[in-house]
Amino acid sequence: MKIIDISVPIYEGMPTYMDNQANQPKVNTQTKGYITDTTLQVNIHTGTHVDAPLHMMQNGETIETIGLEQLVRTCKVMDLTNVHDCITAADLEKLPIEKNDFILLKTKNSLGETSAVDFVFLAEDGAQLLVEKGINGVGIDTLGIERSQSGHPTHKLLFANDIIIVEGLQLNDVEEGEYMMVCAPIKLLNTEAAPARVFLVPGTPRSLSI
Repeated sequence: MKIIDISVPIYEGMPTYMDNQANQPKVNTQTKGYITDTTLQVNIHTGTHVDAPLHMMQNGETIETIGLEQLVRTCKVMDLTNVHDCITAADLEKLPIEKNDFILLKTKNSLGETSAVDFVFLAEDGAQLLVEKGINGVGIDTLGIERSQSGHPTHKLLFANDIIIVEGLQLNDVEEGEYMMVCAPIKLLNTEAAPARVFLVPGTPRSLSI
């Protein structure tokens, strides 16, 4: 069975959202005799992670309210590597997006053609179109689903319509199409996000023997 890991590795010096050095992981490894012990200090929005509504909404739901059945499911990878700056409604309206889909947006970010401060993001009108389509979730290959939008309207639109957000994916080795997705956030309580390991299996449950 082919399994495609679309998570980014966590390490000191890794890319962080908007190059924020405060979000850099700190790793402290000590070895005494035959025992090695490592302490990791990391912001939960660093690397691949799932956002919960509390991230941008006062009194919003926390990460443990997102059931695994919402994150282990089929998804569609959409190739938007031709898009510059931001993904708009015009970029999305021609794609085969259907009600209850979970879509993953593959952009120039996965190709290494953008930076931590100048990346392709989902614009407000693009988010509105996804709301109108009635999708269940959206993932993107950058550490934030939006930038340079006052008040974070993309996050708020998606959260207000119960659309799950996954950020920090790596899709450079993934072709457009339908996959079985396993997205497993760390089992945190009462937080606005959680780091996650995310991988894809080509095909759908009807064609897989897992």
